[in-house]
Amino acid sequence: MEDSSRTLRRASTLSLAVLSGINLLNYLDRYVVSAVLPELKRAPLGLDDFQLGTLMSGFLIVYMLAAPLFGRLGDRGSRTRPIAIGVFLWSLATGLTGLARNYLQLLGARAAVGIGEAAYGTIAPSLLADHFPLRTRGRAFALFNMAIPVGAALGYIVGGLVEAHYGWRAAFFVAGVPGVALALWVWRLPDPPRGAQDESSGAATAPAAPAGSWRVYVKLLRQRAYLLTVLGYAAYTFALGGMAFWMPTFLERVRGVPGVTATAGFGEIVVVTGFLGTFAGGWLGDYCLKFSAQAYLWLSGWVTVLAVPATYLALASGTPWVFYGALTAAQLLLFMSTGPINTVIVNLVSPLERACAVALSVFVIHALGDVISPSIIGGISDASSLGIAVMIVPVAVALSALLWLFAARADRVAQRATNARSMT
Repeated sequence: MEDSSRTLRRASTLSLAVLSGINLLNYLDRYVVSAVLPELKRAPLGLDDFQLGTLMSGFLIVYMLAAPLFGRLGDRGSRTRPIAIGVFLWSLATGLTGLARNYLQLLGARAAVGIGEAAYGTIAPSLLADHFPLRTRGRAFALFNMAIPVGAALGYIVGGLVEAHYGWRAAFFVAGVPGVALALWVWRLPDPPRGAQDESSGAATAPAAPAGSWRVYVKLLRQRAYLLTVLGYAAYTFALGGMAFWMPTFLERVRGVPGVTATAGFGEIVVVTGFLGTFAGGWLGDYCLKFSAQAYLWLSGWVTVLAVPATYLALASGTPWVFYGALTAAQLLLFMSTGPINTVIVNLVSPLERACAVALSVFVIHALGDVISPSIIGGISDASSLGIAVMIVPVAVALSALLWLFAARADRVAQRATNARSMT
């Protein structure tokens, strides 16, 4: 029995490590684009700021449209094989980005990356949740999501350094290579039964619609706490995605920071604050579960409230020590929500609906979030200035905080109603 338990723990640890490694590569790939934006602007492709913004938007549109299809697949059959195929496809498309000769080829290659990432992004959280019990799931998701800031930072740093020495095309070649090895590795990961870690809590209840049915998405939209959580996540993604995409260019163009320094400096801030903030958020969320079943939502809401003035100051101040300090504080507070919110999304639904719940979340947060924010900021910048355009970011941060606080209250009311019915 002890040997079996030890084997399961090793399998869970290995799965967490591999899935986190892929998540890191996922975000490295996305933000290599941001690192080479100034060089792309100067390249003979003739791109304006709106077109540069659509490179991220085009990828995300395909990503969000493919997500519901993979969500259904992830709740019906194998989860490791679609992930492996997806990782291989996006790595191939990343390499092809470096071969683009015009705007349409560049946009098409980035859009193709979205198909592969949709397979991974929707199914991996469902797989991960079945490796860890509720009491430690927040920390597992925090470790998994630490790869987001680390990967994004590496995208800025690696992309900026490679571009500076070998050109922007080489940056995409470097980003695409590691995915092939990880695709082969994830193919062999264990795929535990759905809900294997939830029976003791009673969470593994049967869904109202058959697993993988389109009706699951309708049911999820009717769950008030889930819907408010995802809408808050969309506002958060709008803010974080827009800021992440444009910040190196903002620092260079508006604050006068040299290009390589801006890219590497912002990357260093992201990796440090992301690592510390995501870890702290996951640990605090699990700890606070002792006091409230809605701990993840309350924590996310209030730390995001604190992030609003820091985000505004980071974008409004022209004094280096002020805007760098405020940017560090804002990123730290914002990343504290990453693990808890992703844990909430899988905890609010049946284990048989988790891939669909993540898929619907992916669709909504990108459709209303970072699909549109880089282009909106780029469009406002073309009409006025980038300094004015980025001021939409703190407004979105404030909206996400309010929606998460409302979601916590809605879930508390729903749980009280459920408990009252069970006692009668």
